[in-house]
Amino acid sequence: MKKIIGKVRKACDDYNMIQDNDKIAVGFSGGKDSIALIYALKLFQRFSPNKFELEAITVDPGFDNMNLDAAKEFLKEIDVPYTIIKTEISKIVFDERKESNPCSLCSKMRRGALNEEAKKRGINKLALGHHLDDGISTLFLSMFYEGRINTFKPVTYLDRIDITTIRPLIYITEDIIIESVKNNNLPVLKSPCPVDGKTKREFANDIVDDIATKVPHFRKRMLKAMQNKEQIQLWFKPE
Repeated sequence: MKKIIGKVRKACDDYNMIQDNDKIAVGFSGGKDSIALIYALKLFQRFSPNKFELEAITVDPGFDNMNLDAAKEFLKEIDVPYTIIKTEISKIVFDERKESNPCSLCSKMRRGALNEEAKKRGINKLALGHHLDDGISTLFLSMFYEGRINTFKPVTYLDRIDITTIRPLIYITEDIIIESVKNNNLPVLKSPCPVDGKTKREFANDIVDDIATKVPHFRKRMLKAMQNKEQIQLWFKPE
């Protein structure tokens, strides 16, 4: 876990993610990314120069096969307060709307429920488990399907609800997360979503993995590219 904590600290320092007296909630799905994030932040909390509160919030979409017992026990063991929001998102997305591309609507609805609960609980920072590979794949998805060069930001202020979203895992690759979760015996919840592993996101992830096997230091160079705002050379039309 040392690798993750070190990179979390660097991300927090580089982007000023955490300040004194922050009340931070992790959007906790129970998957490998969110459980690695909550555990890393709990360990980081002990020696962080900025003191902060930490809790976890899960948006339960309403799938019949979703079992959060292991998550409850784990969070109790590490002394992290836990809130579960029951919703009918799965019913709306899959049964009523019958979405052909359910991920977009599901994500928006889950984020809305998470933001609403965070606001109600006096949270001022929401921590999400997006890592470096997610940043790269989001960049590819934006280019492939939207015709623009865009990815998520490490820190985003949501002025409508006065909450800041932070992503402390942005310097960490997925393989390090998988290794850390395994080495620390963290109880990962398998996604109950019926389209898990069959989405555009998985397609982009496969491309990232494939390129990384062929291009030396691919992820490191992509990180540098995403941070390099001075050397953007694109086809801008003259005014």
